[in-house]
Amino acid sequence: MMDQPQRNENHAVYVQNMFGRIAQRYDLMNRLMTAGQDLRWRKEVIRFAQIPKGGKILDIGAGTGDLSREALKQQPKCHPVAADFTLGMMQAGRKNAVNNFSWCAADATCLPFRSESFDAVVSGFLLRNVTDITQALQEQYRVLKPGGRIVCLDTTRPKPNLFSPAINFHLNTIIPILGKIIAGDGEAYSYLPQSTQHFLFAEQLAEKMQQANFQNVSFKRFMFGTIAIHWGVK
Repeated sequence: MMDQPQRNENHAVYVQNMFGRIAQRYDLMNRLMTAGQDLRWRKEVIRFAQIPKGGKILDIGAGTGDLSREALKQQPKCHPVAADFTLGMMQAGRKNAVNNFSWCAADATCLPFRSESFDAVVSGFLLRNVTDITQALQEQYRVLKPGGRIVCLDTTRPKPNLFSPAINFHLNTIIPILGKIIAGDGEAYSYLPQSTQHFLFAEQLAEKMQQANFQNVSFKRFMFGTIAIHWGVK
């Protein structure tokens, strides 16, 4: 039987390779899968982060840097650091014309930053892909300054409702088809819905944030309960 560290390592490599393959079509697929709503959610993330003027913000699992760019739109004097462990995603993001921020290779479970370095830590669709959610939250807590805010945008397991059949059809049929046609990778866009359906309920993620010592933890659901933004304070 494979031990837990080996399983975690294999999963991390799988996720890293997968995101590298789809990097060039990642933003387009996000727009298509969410009917453009992911842009609105990212604006909400930065609004909840309450970045101070001149503040330093860590965008962990940054992908192509959408949250960092949104941070500069809302607070032009802030200093974002976009960190990701997939080189292909960062390379795709750096092709964007607006990149007035730093990039850094980083693993969310072992951040290469000093403690109490950032005024806010934000993430978009990160936590369901990490090998250890508790460790990732503890690392984000560590690098935050006292009074700093964490804001996480991610999928969440929806509770059964009248829209469940349509939601399941979209997740398990429409998204993989779009992934195969647009990104040329149906496997990756089968993994993404599956990771959603096996991820935590919003209430469970809030509890994990509280266990990591974050205060004033709350969340807001979107898109028929399949998306949630969580936030808290150190």
